[in-house]
Amino acid sequence: MSLLDAIFQAIIQGLTEFLPVSSSGHLSLYQHFTGNSGEGALFFSAILHLGTLVAVFAAFRKRIISMIKELGSLFKDIFTGKFKWSEMNGDRRMIVMIFISCCCLLPFAPFLDWFESFSEDGSILAEGICFLYTAAILIMSDKCVKGKKQAEDIKVKDSVTVGFMQGVAMLPGVSRSGSTISAGLFSGFTRETAVEYSFILGMPVILLGCLTEVKSAVEAKAAIDWGNCFIGFVVAALVGIAAIKMVSWLVKSDKFKVFAYYAGALGVLVITISVIELVLGHAIVFN
Repeated sequence: MSLLDAIFQAIIQGLTEFLPVSSSGHLSLYQHFTGNSGEGALFFSAILHLGTLVAVFAAFRKRIISMIKELGSLFKDIFTGKFKWSEMNGDRRMIVMIFISCCCLLPFAPFLDWFESFSEDGSILAEGICFLYTAAILIMSDKCVKGKKQAEDIKVKDSVTVGFMQGVAMLPGVSRSGSTISAGLFSGFTRETAVEYSFILGMPVILLGCLTEVKSAVEAKAAIDWGNCFIGFVVAALVGIAAIKMVSWLVKSDKFKVFAYYAGALGVLVITISVIELVLGHAIVFN
C-alpha cells in the first residue's frame, strides 16, 4: 500500500465515519478496486477507526468527561448500596444505557469473523446489499415524528434497540452511525440525543475491536507498514474533527433523505458492478 493509498483511505474514513453512509463499506470498496484488500487492509481500517475516535472525543468531550466523573460516583453508590435506578441523572443513565447497548453485541460475537470476511473476499455483492439496507433504515427514520427523549429519559428497551442495530452494523456497507442514530429516532430520542448517544456508544466498541486487531497482528508478526498506519491515523483524526461540523448540520436539518438516496444509488451501482465482475470472472481493479 502506497502512502497516497493510506492518505486516501484515511480521508474516506474521517469523512464517512460521521455521516450515515458506512465508513467500513466505503473503505471496503476502495480496497477492492485498488487491490488493497486482505488482512493488512482490515488492520489498517482498525487504525483509521482509532483516529476517528479522537474526533469523537473532541466533539463530545464535555459529556464524556462528565460521564467519566459520574462513573466514579456510580461505582461508589453501587458498592455502598446507595444506587437507585429511579434517581439516575442524565450522565449516569447514559452510562448504564450504553453499557446495556454494548451487552447487546454479545449475541453477534460468534459471527464476527463471518462479518469481517465480507471485507476480505473478492466480491462486493454483500456490500451493495448492505448499502440498500442502510438506505432503507435512513428513509424510515426520516419519516419518524420528532422525539423528545433526552439522556435522562432513555429506557432499557431503547438501549436494547440501539444495541441490536449496532450489532447488525458490523456488516460492511451497513452504517453504524446511520443504524444507531435511526434506532434512537425510532425510540423517540431528540436528534441531538440520538447523535450524541450513537457516537459515544461507538467509542468502547470501536476501541476494543481496534485493540484486538492490533494484538492479533503483533502476535502473528504480520507485515504491516507502521509508517502508513501512523499517517493514516493522524489524517483520519484531523479529517474527522473537521467533519464533526457536518454532524451539527445533520442534527439541525432533516437531511437523512439525502444520505438515503446516496446509499441507495451506491448500493444499486455496487450490485451492478459485482454482477459484471461475476460475468468477467475477475475483479475490476484500478491501479
